[in-house]
Amino acid sequence: MDITIHASFLPHDDPDASLAFYRDTLGFEVRNDAGYAGMRWITVGPPGQPDTSIVLQPPVADPGVTDDERRTIVEMMAKGTYAGIVLSTDDLDSIFERLRAGGAEISQEPTEQPYGVRDCAVRDPAGNLIRIQELR
Repeated sequence: MDITIHASFLPHDDPDASLAFYRDTLGFEVRNDAGYAGMRWITVGPPGQPDTSIVLQPPVADPGVTDDERRTIVEMMAKGTYAGIVLSTDDLDSIFERLRAGGAEISQEPTEQPYGVRDCAVRDPAGNLIRIQELR
């Protein structure tokens, strides 16, 4: 069986701030920027990897989400416990300095983890936890 990850979804509460973070700070390409009913879905991805994307979406766009669920989602996003993603790089220190220079909210500086990886963690403008692991 041949299966790959095509897209992953992360919520945003400020599309312009999220776009600036993923495009300008992380260096991702913008692949699509679509609006509907006052909301925006922005697809970004790493250059040279056209088949792998992250879709930044309004967290409460699903019409099946109740008002109580919407409040819970907003609260979890504010705490940074709603969503996250793990990225990888062969130059963690360079990426970390780029994130710091770009004003990213640092959660953890590059650290050797007891489970065998070296990584760092930041939060994007919506509060999503972004862990970046160093490839070895």
